[in-house]
Amino acid sequence: MKLAAMLLCALAAGDVLAQAAKPAAGAAKPAAPKSTGFLPPASANANVIDSVYVIVNDEVITKREVDRRMVELTARAKAANAQLPDEDTMRRQVVEAMITERAQLQLAKEMGVRVNDTMVDRAIGRIAENQKMSLQDYRNAVEKEGMPFGQFREQIRNEIMMQQLTEHEVDSKIQVTDAEIDTYLTAQKAAAADRVEMNIAQILVGLPENPSPEQIAARKARAEEVSRQLRTGADFAKMAASYSDAPDALKGGEVGWRDPERLPPVFADALRKIKPGQTTTVVRTNVGFHILKLVDERHLDTKQPGQEVVQQTHARHILLKITPTQSEDEARKKLNEIKAKIDGKQATFEDMARQYSADGSASKGGDLGWLYPGDTVPEFESVMNALKPGETSAVVKSPFGLHLIEVVERKSEDMSKEKERAEARQILTDRKRDEAIQDWSRQVRDRAYVEFRKDD
Repeated sequence: MKLAAMLLCALAAGDVLAQAAKPAAGAAKPAAPKSTGFLPPASANANVIDSVYVIVNDEVITKREVDRRMVELTARAKAANAQLPDEDTMRRQVVEAMITERAQLQLAKEMGVRVNDTMVDRAIGRIAENQKMSLQDYRNAVEKEGMPFGQFREQIRNEIMMQQLTEHEVDSKIQVTDAEIDTYLTAQKAAAADRVEMNIAQILVGLPENPSPEQIAARKARAEEVSRQLRTGADFAKMAASYSDAPDALKGGEVGWRDPERLPPVFADALRKIKPGQTTTVVRTNVGFHILKLVDERHLDTKQPGQEVVQQTHARHILLKITPTQSEDEARKKLNEIKAKIDGKQATFEDMARQYSADGSASKGGDLGWLYPGDTVPEFESVMNALKPGETSAVVKSPFGLHLIEVVERKSEDMSKEKERAEARQILTDRKRDEAIQDWSRQVRDRAYVEFRKDD
C-alpha cells in the first residue's frame, strides 16, 4: 500500500506534478515580515542542523521540509507511473506549492479556523475504514512507508483546515443563478438535438509493420490515386473491392452506422467536414492510409429524462424524550395513554401534540409538513411508510426519544426536473469553483511576504 492512497485528499503540493508553476522571481513583496522570531540563530552550525529555505510571512520553510516533500512526491509519481520534470524544475514547483500552502494555513489560523483532535481522529478513521484496515494496522502501514504518524496527523489536520478555509472563502461566495441554469440546460438540449450517427464506408491502403520510407511513399501514392479517381466519379464500392486492404473490402467498404463520438478523432474530424455522399481526403493512421465516405447521417433520438416519481408523506408526531426525570418506561406508558385517547376519539392528535410533544412542532399540533424519503431517521421512516392516511402508529423509539406518528396524507411528485436542475447547478458550481480557487490561491500567494534564503 502506498502512502498516497492513505491521505484524506491530495496534498496541495501534489498539484505540481500536473501543472508547471512559474518559478519565483526573488522576494514576492517589498514589505518587511511581521517577525523573524522563528529563524534559528545565525551560526556556522545552522546549516548542519537544518537551513532556512524560504521565509513566508513570519514562518519559515526549511530545506529539510522541501527535501522531504520532494521524496514524497517522487515516490507517489513512481507508484503512479507518472513522468516527472527535471529535478530543478520540480523543486521550484514544490517550493511554490509549499509557499501557497503555508500562506493559506496562516490565513486559516488568522481567521480562527480550528481543527480539533476529534475531527482528525474521525478523518483518519474514515480513511482506515476505506482501506479496510483497523486503526492500528493503518498506523503501522503509515509508519512502514517512512512517515511518523504524528507528522501524518498534522498533514490531515492541515488538509481539513484548508478545506474549511476554501469553503468559507470560495465555495460560500459562488453563486449560480436560475438564468444560468436555464441557459445551460437549453444549450445541453440543443447539443443533444444536433447529435448524429454516421453511416460510413472506407477504403484502406494498408502499411506493413515498420515500413520503410519507400513503402510509405508508395502506399500513400496509391491512396492518393484512389482518391483522385473517386473525385472524378469512380464508384466507391468497386474501388473498395479492388484496392482496399480492410476486411470489409468485399462489402464495398461498408462499415455501417457509427456515433462519431466513438470514432477515432482523426476520422470524426474528417467526416464532419463533408456532406452525405462525399468522401474525405486521405487520412493517415498507424495502420495505413484511409479514404472515408459519408454515406448518410441521421439525428440521434434524444430522450428526455424519465420521470422520477417520489412519494411524499404529510405527517404529524408527538415526541417524548427520555430524561433523568422521565424514564423510557414512563414515556412509553404516557404515549400509550395518549394514543388510547386519540383512538377513542376523546382527543385529537393535534391537541395532544400541542399539550405533550417535546419539540418545536408542538405549537403546530405536531405537524412535520411534507417529508421526502430520507428526511427522517430510518426508525421513524419505516413505521411512517407502513401507515395509511389517518392512521396512528404504536409507540416508536428513535435516537430522539419515543414517538407517536400520524400520517395525514400522501402524494407522488415527479422529481426529474428538480434533479435535472440540481445536477446543472452542481456542474456550473464546479466550473466556477475551479477558476475561483485558482484566482483566490494566487491572491493569497501574492499578498504573502516571501523571502528566499536557500543560497545562505
